[in-house]
Amino acid sequence: MRVRGPGTTRPRRPLLAGTLLAVLSLLLASPSSAADTPPRGSAHMGMGVVPHDGRHGTPVPGRAAQTEGVDVSSHQGDVAWSTLWNSGVRWAYVKATEGTYYTNPYFSRQYSGSYGVGMIRGSYHFATPDTTGGAAQADYFVDHGGGWSRDGRTLPGALDIEWNPYGAACYGRTPSAMVAWIGDFLNRYRARTGRDAVIYTATSWWKQCTGNYGGFGASNPLWIARYATAVGELPAGWGYQTMWQYTSTGPTVGDHNRFNGALDRVQALALG
Repeated sequence: MRVRGPGTTRPRRPLLAGTLLAVLSLLLASPSSAADTPPRGSAHMGMGVVPHDGRHGTPVPGRAAQTEGVDVSSHQGDVAWSTLWNSGVRWAYVKATEGTYYTNPYFSRQYSGSYGVGMIRGSYHFATPDTTGGAAQADYFVDHGGGWSRDGRTLPGALDIEWNPYGAACYGRTPSAMVAWIGDFLNRYRARTGRDAVIYTATSWWKQCTGNYGGFGASNPLWIARYATAVGELPAGWGYQTMWQYTSTGPTVGDHNRFNGALDRVQALALG
């Protein structure tokens, strides 16, 4: 038997190992916020809808004429456009840009692919009001696929303004500052293209982050996001929606939308 002399202590390895295991367990159980934040450039239409507004069913068939559409980004990669066309999809929006730092690497193939099967298509910009100004982002959008031409097949560009996937929901802006940012984007887009951009948003975000501002409804078409049986309440300033994103789990690409009108109304929006 080994006898410890005066002043000796027990080895601390078991205690140290136990402490390390406890710390490791806490780290694994509580992932850091940085690990939960997606990489810049990965945002896409509607990514905040389910976490904030949830899902509440699918649309109820009605008598009003509606035209099916889709929206895509780099997440869909090469899209089966012929499959979508054969299922009744007649229009599409493709993510072109985000902030002033990202362009969709699949944009050209997706944009031309939808056009090639006969669809009326447009492009959208994912707004990041915490990185650069609205006018700068509008310029970046127009310079990288967000332009418009009066060919009857090109829809006006869309501003995707919704929950911030990279941080605070309202991008650190007050409602008045957010309204000013959106206004700067819309004004520059109109100056560059001659068209009023479509605004894609969700009513709950719009209320929270713009104070339910109603000043854009007279000129900018509304594309509302709500995954439910009906469109529900609209943001202030709009009496109706032009487009409705009603699901992120539709066939082939996930995001499916309904244009509020028959195909000739889609063509009318494209012609301006």
